[in-house]
Amino acid sequence: MKFTLSVPYPAWSSSCRKVSQPSRLTNLNKSAYLQSVRQAASIGSRSGRSLSRITSGDTMCDDHYLDDMIENARHSGELTRRRFASLTLGAGLTTMLPDIASAVTVTESDVQIKTPDGVADAYFVRPASGVHPAVLIWTDIMGLRPAYRTMARRLAEAGYAVLAPNPYYRAHKAPVVPEGSSMQNEETRKTLTAMMGSLTPQTHVTDAIAFVTWLDTQAAVDKQRKMGTAGYCMGGPMVMRAAAALPDRIGAGATFHGARMASDDANSPHLLVPRMKAQHLIAIAENDDKREPHAKDLLREAFANARLPAEIEVYAGAQHGWCALDSAVYNEAQAEKAWGRMLELFKKALV
Repeated sequence: MKFTLSVPYPAWSSSCRKVSQPSRLTNLNKSAYLQSVRQAASIGSRSGRSLSRITSGDTMCDDHYLDDMIENARHSGELTRRRFASLTLGAGLTTMLPDIASAVTVTESDVQIKTPDGVADAYFVRPASGVHPAVLIWTDIMGLRPAYRTMARRLAEAGYAVLAPNPYYRAHKAPVVPEGSSMQNEETRKTLTAMMGSLTPQTHVTDAIAFVTWLDTQAAVDKQRKMGTAGYCMGGPMVMRAAAALPDRIGAGATFHGARMASDDANSPHLLVPRMKAQHLIAIAENDDKREPHAKDLLREAFANARLPAEIEVYAGAQHGWCALDSAVYNEAQAEKAWGRMLELFKKALV
């Protein structure tokens, strides 16, 4: 049997929708999905296959990250995308998160945003009334999908106007791979590798400018307050480049298991810190730190020299990808800790 990292994609409509039910996780749901996770992980361990490398310059994840996801899931019983295929979309995704204190009713819609390279499809979710600080979310290597819509919705329920674009809009509308796709599938690897290869430091900047500009035209966005940005895996460098390109607009950046955040490369994101004015949260996976122990030191030095506040922490026991709701190595305790630290950052910095 093949171990499939997959999640079903819904047929999202283009109309605005109001969502009044906060995201939460019941004990029954939690018990059920954790049990099935262990079963899915054992299937993966019997496949005997290593995932091939997915790479594109300084922003991609290597094969060891993906292999670690499978191995860690097999031993710890954390969430896998295979389990998501057996969950109903409404109850499965939206009930997997703890209650949000004072969650607000939100309005969500699929939007189209013009950029220098075409038209980007994106998900925009915001409180149903009033004006609020905006947050731009950059996804991981699998792109915009139900898990990231759920994460964006949860942030909106906390009082933010949130935009989650499809990073691969130049090549394909989201979702960029078919339902049930596996990272072990050659065609899936080719598709994602080609799309990732089209993303560069320059496209990161032009996209950031286009998305921030669009957000500032929205009635729900408080343009008198700073904007935040958050990124996962390959989205980490995008956060850094957005903050450097728009220092007077971006007031906070949060990265989670960011890929290649600090290195000897001439385009390393940490070299951009002197151009920033944003406070940062940089949450590092334990296995990433073991492979690149110098990265956190380079980041700390860069922020210290720039005299910018930055919380840089290695999350014990957390594996690369631990914050994404549909990740094979989703770690609820550490993901909730990182989420809480992000909310604290946005609360103090987006003023």
